[in-house]
Amino acid sequence: MSYTIIIGLEVHVQLLTESKMFSSCGTDFGLPPNTQTDPVSLGLPGTLPVMNGKAFELALKTAVALGAEITPFTKWDRKNYYYPDLPKNYQISQYDLPFSQHGWLDIPLQKDGTGGTRCRLTRVHLEEDTGKLTHGSGNFSEVDLNRAGIPLLEIVSEPEIRSAQDARVCLEELRLTLRYLGVSDCEMQEGSLRCDANVNIHIEKDGKTIATPIVEIKNLNSFRSVERAINFEADRQYRQWLEDGKTIKDAPKETRGWNDATGETKKQREKETAADYRYFPEPDLVPVVVDEAWIERVRASIGELPGARRKRFEADFGLSPYDANVLVEQGQDVSDYYDQVAKATGEYKLASNWIQQDVLRTVKEKKITLAEFPVGPDGLADLINRVKRKELNTNQGREVLAKVIESGDSIDAVIAAGGYGMVSDRDALVAAIDAALASNPKALEDLKGGKKKPDAVKGFLRGQVMKQTGGKADPALVGELLDAKLAELAG
Repeated sequence: MSYTIIIGLEVHVQLLTESKMFSSCGTDFGLPPNTQTDPVSLGLPGTLPVMNGKAFELALKTAVALGAEITPFTKWDRKNYYYPDLPKNYQISQYDLPFSQHGWLDIPLQKDGTGGTRCRLTRVHLEEDTGKLTHGSGNFSEVDLNRAGIPLLEIVSEPEIRSAQDARVCLEELRLTLRYLGVSDCEMQEGSLRCDANVNIHIEKDGKTIATPIVEIKNLNSFRSVERAINFEADRQYRQWLEDGKTIKDAPKETRGWNDATGETKKQREKETAADYRYFPEPDLVPVVVDEAWIERVRASIGELPGARRKRFEADFGLSPYDANVLVEQGQDVSDYYDQVAKATGEYKLASNWIQQDVLRTVKEKKITLAEFPVGPDGLADLINRVKRKELNTNQGREVLAKVIESGDSIDAVIAAGGYGMVSDRDALVAAIDAALASNPKALEDLKGGKKKPDAVKGFLRGQVMKQTGGKADPALVGELLDAKLAELAG
């Protein structure tokens, strides 16, 4: 017997606004518990909500970017349930008339073979966030309502994802897209991007497909946790089915929490249905009407998204899918940086190599942002163009870049102080090759005797020539002249 994992994702995204969804209270992260509240977010009697216009605009921008169908008329609903972190005992959300439906997210093909599919979306809707419960080691829990009322975008996928790896890649691409859009910082460790995974398995037996009960996994606060939790849950459901034989028809949907320390899911409760929430229209908020002009204004504000940028880097700059993905997935600042360097040099692959090998490595080692990197795209393009014009060889270019980074001096100042330059005089290089051969007769003997491979001997001799010229020789010209010299000696 075999089984297929069926996965649907519910992603909650805190939007980048200065105030909460229905009040003017702030949204800063990390403040002392219960210090960022107001009468509305505390649910005090007599308070009335007022919709945050910027939150709706950011939500609309996201839905349009994801190809969703925008509903011209949308209303708010009360989702009723009791929980200590929900002070009103209801959450203002959207039920039967969300502001958008459908849409999709293309998952890029990864180096390990995951991805390369399209994840269809069920809906994108707006609601207010709840507070946060911290469960103590004793028989008590603490409530922090700083988060209560923060604008929350819920993105629900169709149950079409078929592996934990694809679920992880889908979430990574969604986070990247939301950051490109500028609608959320998507910091999972701060709770501004949270995910619940709905998981069950289809077991093939005797030509029939058996579906196990659906489980919603909570508390997934990292991409690694999402992948681990889904794989664990699929295996647990298979083992459970072997024991009791229960199918989706025999048991209700269940909510389970994920314990990252133990690597296990644990039952919390049976999942509520829509009827349990007793939805009804929110009487204190007017519906929102979205016209075509509004949608077009939002569409015009959407820049180039990750998927389109990858395709352009491949088509216009000839990058491999791997290189294009590395640059794009680093974030918009990195791909913008590359865009400028590539266009200023015309050396598309070379620009990619320098940014990946030198710029990103330095940023990582020094633990700085690209904005703090001391060499801007114009400076890096200038350096690459000098190498292109053979004013410097590649090694010298990288040495100059390293010294500019360390000293903060200009490229011209570093080149002048270091006496950098490239020897391209053929006669001088022929003399250096003759000297290298005279000083290393064994290398030629090894080549003629077949004791060493030709490439190894040539590499050694090329290194000797570079030493004699203080590393200033034109490597390509040295290779050409060395090949000619060795062919002459062999003849």
